[in-house]
This record gives sequence, C-alpha cells and structure tokens, in this order.
Amino acid sequence: MRTLVFGMNVTVDGYVAAPGDGLGWSGPSDELFGWWLEEERAISLLLYGRGLWETMSSYWPTGDQQPGATPAQIEFARNWRDTPKVVFSSTVDEVDWNTRLVTGDAIEEITRLKAEDGGPMRVGGAALAGAAMRAGLVDEFAIVTHPVLVGGGTPFFTALDGWTDLDLVETRTFPGGVLLTRYETKR
Repeated sequence: MRTLVFGMNVTVDGYVAAPGDGLGWSGPSDELFGWWLEEERAISLLLYGRGLWETMSSYWPTGDQQPGATPAQIEFARNWRDTPKVVFSSTVDEVDWNTRLVTGDAIEEITRLKAEDGGPMRVGGAALAGAAMRAGLVDEFAIVTHPVLVGGGTPFFTALDGWTDLDLVETRTFPGGVLLTRYETKR
C-alpha cells in the first residue's frame, strides 16, 4: 500500500495562498528549495487539483530554461516533468508532461491508487487534499510554515468531519525563520 503525503508552504495564519492566489510570501531560500527537491525526488506520483495544477504547469515545464535558474531549480523542473502526475478536474480539458486527467470521483481514484504497490504519493491543492483528509487517506503532513500573516486566502486545512490525531516525527528550521513540522496520522 502506498503512502499519501500532503505538504505545502503555509503562512503562520494557515494559508497556502493569500487573497487573489498571491504566493509572493513563499519565496524559498536555497536550502528550503533543496529540501523540497529532495522531497519531490522521493515521490512516485503527484496528485493535483485544478488550481495547483494550473500554477505548477504554468512554470515548471520550462523552469529549467528560465534565465538565472539555479541548479536545484533546473533539477526540480526535470524531476517535475518526469514524475507521473494525476490531475483531478471536471474543467481542465487537456494535460501534458507525463500526466493523466481524472474527471470522475477523486476519492475513489485516490483510494484505488493507494491500494496499489508503489512509492509514496503527494496530494497537492487544498480542496483535493481536504477531500482526501476527510476520507482518512492522508498518512503524513509536511507543513512548511513561513513567518508571515496574510489575513485570508486559501487555507491549508479545510473543514474536517472530526478529529485526526497526529504524531510529530520531525521538525527543522530553515533560513528566514521558516519551520518544517512533519506529522504522521495515528492509525
């Protein structure tokens, strides 16, 4: 059975995007970017909702060709293109870059994928991850908290149907006061 991880950059007040989908607060240090690269290398399947798919696919297919791209950014772009991806959306018409589109029941498909043999999967996008959390499918949370308050936007955690008990398994600090907390779901 595969592990399902939900991890994103988040503000202290709990948002993954500021109002208007602003992400200017989340610029990573080289050290944090390197950590995200290592995390992504360990993932065998990326699961995206429409919004995060549109954000990622608007930059990373050519991220290695951007002026001033660092070696880590070049490797991240290559890894992103090569890693299999599934996009869950009823409004996206077409996907590319080693990606398939699922327009049906996301929870049914994620449950099926989790039951397969294979490496870890990462779910991205607050709405899709929220649905996976409510279904009890998320095994691990990697919360990378940036020292900023944005006052609103897209929350990291959506409403849950009940409590989810977690075990803290890692903490780490990064330059600029950024803090990683990693939790596993108690089963």
